[in-house]
Amino acid sequence: MNIVDVYTKLSGRASFLIRVSRSRKSNVKSVLFQPLSFVEIEADFRAKSSIYPIRNAKIWIPFRSIPYDPYKSAMALFLSEFLYRALKEEEGNEPLFAYLEHSILWLDTCQTNFSNFHLVFLMRLSRFLGLYPNLAHYRKGSYFDMLNAQFSSTLPTHASFLSAEESARVPLLMRMNYETMHIVRMNRNQRDRCLTLINDYYRLHLPDFPVLKSLDVLKAIFD
Repeated sequence: MNIVDVYTKLSGRASFLIRVSRSRKSNVKSVLFQPLSFVEIEADFRAKSSIYPIRNAKIWIPFRSIPYDPYKSAMALFLSEFLYRALKEEEGNEPLFAYLEHSILWLDTCQTNFSNFHLVFLMRLSRFLGLYPNLAHYRKGSYFDMLNAQFSSTLPTHASFLSAEESARVPLLMRMNYETMHIVRMNRNQRDRCLTLINDYYRLHLPDFPVLKSLDVLKAIFD
């Protein structure tokens, strides 16, 4: 038996039970449930149950490149772990589902200039979780207060803030989208720093959000 966690269009996050079978005739194959994969599921939703047996599963939208590209597959591994930790609601959220669908398909079909994809994905995800930074009070020389998700003209009284130099990059990064993100040039160290800060930001605001195991894997693959 295997348990998989899936973000569904109708019910938000849900856990499903897979009966492991080596038979080619099995209706459910665990290989279908790869990081970020699109799967169409038929399951028994039972009252007072938190894990639902799957009757049938099949690929909904087949991937073109994500499983076969080492950079994209590393991103998929990291983002699937991130989403597992960040998405807890057990109710439908169609705008969020549409965002995830659009983003994953964009990565799968993009051929070049996707090195900043995971950064843009995570920054824009914050809007759906109610964590989008308030950029209204940014002024040159101000500090980004990560704890309160806003800019401050004076040093915050806690340690969770960015220097004025790093704070100046936040509005620029928040305006990036998938089509324009290649314009913002970053070397490996700058990209790793952004990823670390984004991860720290989520850890400040989401209860029990850990240091992700796949974070170092993602950094290493772009080394």
